Amino acid sequence: MADAGVVIEHPNRSKASSRATRLVVVLLLLASALLVIVISLGAWEAIAGAKALQLGYVLLYLVLAFFVARWSRGVLPLIAALAIVLLIFALVSVPGWLERDSDGFTDPAIAADVIALLTALIVPLQLLLMAFAMRGFQQAWHVELERPDDGGRRADPAAVPA
Repeated sequence: MADAGVVIEHPNRSKASSRATRLVVVLLLLASALLVIVISLGAWEAIAGAKALQLGYVLLYLVLAFFVARWSRGVLPLIAALAIVLLIFALVSVPGWLERDSDGFTDPAIAADVIALLTALIVPLQLLLMAFAMRGFQQAWHVELERPDDGGRRADPAAVPA
């Protein structure tokens, strides 16, 4: 909380690289959530017990995208950790979707090969999300500088009072 007459500035947030990183992280979170929604809806009957986990990931990624959009740097390591877990789940589940050609498997609403492809797309998406989240963490979005509030005018230090 700034005192009267003091303005708080965040110099690292005005950099083009910080703005681009924030935008990419938000877009990757939203794309990941959308991909998980499509996979969940397309394979709802065939998903054994991961329905709650998938819905939780979607909600969590949407909330985290909101916080990153508001320059919250503290959620970036959490995003990277969640991306690692989702990456592992995706890597493990792709072969299972590809092997659903046998008898006895429930047919999902979307073809199993398409679900496998969408699940495989999660892997590079999560790798990018981890990389950009850690890049954003290194950019020190939290740094604050205080300066006196001079009503938008900067005093000239060389000016002599009359």
